[in-house]
Amino acid sequence: MRIWTEHPAQEDVEAVVRRYFGLLRAGRIPEAEQLIDHHPVRHVLKSLWTASVEAGTAEDEASSSPAADEWEQDLSWLGELNLADFRWGHTGSHVHVEITYRAQVIEVALGFWVRPTDAGWVVTGPATYW
Repeated sequence: MRIWTEHPAQEDVEAVVRRYFGLLRAGRIPEAEQLIDHHPVRHVLKSLWTASVEAGTAEDEASSSPAADEWEQDLSWLGELNLADFRWGHTGSHVHVEITYRAQVIEVALGFWVRPTDAGWVVTGPATYW
């Protein structure tokens, strides 16, 4: 986990979030979980699936619906997600990140916080915002 002795700059936090998301996209979930003070990844992945792949299949009635647990069995769909805009709160302690699926912004965003611990400052999250 990345730890800073002082409150990190926004660019440093964004770099950690980009690295975290890159690991998720590559299916390297355990490594991603080690990078930040992490909330349960299963909830994050399920939310991303629901807002991207599942929403896309709901719009295309001609295709068959994916199996309920397909998102856990085959993580290749993560490769079609990308980070979009970073929106910082006015205190500089939290950021919401928009996500795209096939170049379209999806309905869920990820939220990360910068918080102090006994060891120093860390990035925690993500929360999912609908």
